[in-house]
Amino acid sequence: MKLKIITRSLFYPVAAILFLASCEGPMGPAGLNGQDGQDGTDANETCKTCHNSVVVDAKSREYSYSVHATGGAYTQGTRNACAPCHSHQGFMDVVSRNVSASFVTDPTDNSKFINSYVASSSALSLPGSINCFTCHSSLHTNYNSTEFLPLTSTAAVPMTMYGGTKSLDFAQESSNLCAKCHQPRPVTGADGNVINYAALVSNPDDPFTMASVGYRTGIHYGPHAAMAAGIGGIELGTGYTNSAHTEGASCTSCHMATPSGMAGGHSFTATANFNGCNVSGCHSGMSASGSMLQTVTDNISDLIDQLAEEINAIGNGNDILQKDPEDGLYHGYLDVYDRSGNPDGYWKNPALGNVALPQLTNAQFAAIINFQLVVRDGSMGVHNYPYIKKLLENTLEAI
Repeated sequence: MKLKIITRSLFYPVAAILFLASCEGPMGPAGLNGQDGQDGTDANETCKTCHNSVVVDAKSREYSYSVHATGGAYTQGTRNACAPCHSHQGFMDVVSRNVSASFVTDPTDNSKFINSYVASSSALSLPGSINCFTCHSSLHTNYNSTEFLPLTSTAAVPMTMYGGTKSLDFAQESSNLCAKCHQPRPVTGADGNVINYAALVSNPDDPFTMASVGYRTGIHYGPHAAMAAGIGGIELGTGYTNSAHTEGASCTSCHMATPSGMAGGHSFTATANFNGCNVSGCHSGMSASGSMLQTVTDNISDLIDQLAEEINAIGNGNDILQKDPEDGLYHGYLDVYDRSGNPDGYWKNPALGNVALPQLTNAQFAAIINFQLVVRDGSMGVHNYPYIKKLLENTLEAI
């Protein structure tokens, strides 16, 4: 009897379930199969089109040698005037909004001006370094090998140094992408507006009164595109011409040539890599020890030294230019006291009696700007030898 009770308790629920199921009636006929959808692309295979040892892997390795990758410039990207070139977010912001390089009246003070070329506040937090997506903005859109192009921007570049009144527009349009950042910054006066560079040329002997002169006064660090294009120097005198590089070459021709050692490709370094020079229609046998390169760099080096000597002579025994304590060279900074940047500067130093900087003429200030343009270009004339040589020669004659 005990066994029967257990048996009933075990099977009773099953019977109940079967009873309820039988109330639903018989199952109807099966429906027709739907049409199969199109198979998706195998993601792994698509990625391998670019992510392999000869494409992305190689470019990534080259890029690891670049100053874009290893430098700390992006740490300056939290300031709206710096972010357009010092961070990925800032660059993409000014390109997407097509920000003007003009100076506009300050809405809070009609006697002042503001530089329009700044990043929006949304691009300022947690700045990131320049990366693949900065130049190749279409990457990972459709996940195919054509997305390396188009480049983010190849439009003509209004020069911030001139408040947009002059532009850089290379025949090889890819160079305009580089020029967007590798251009000189403006020298501004007390009202915040760009100084009158033309007056430096037209009135060379007048006292320079357009702006105060301090340790960092000048064109910042990126004059490469201006010198390569032959635009932007304070053109004292006449006789300016350009190299064949200006029309026939591009930034990528040399700086992204077939890699050699740690130079070329996406390292953007041209040092000791002559693969971009020794191509059909350009040079042959170009090398570091070749007579052509040696002549160019020696001539420009000599002219730079002469100009530094002439600028420093204005100080009557105390240099106007600040000598770098590490390499002993002049990089275009002025030896004016700056509490954080140049605390040992001679001119205006409280500890040395606040000795006033000598009154500069317009031509002398122009000489300082031209010195910065050539020295910070860093090519020692290679970018545009005829223009750079004439700029230095005419400046020496005028000063």
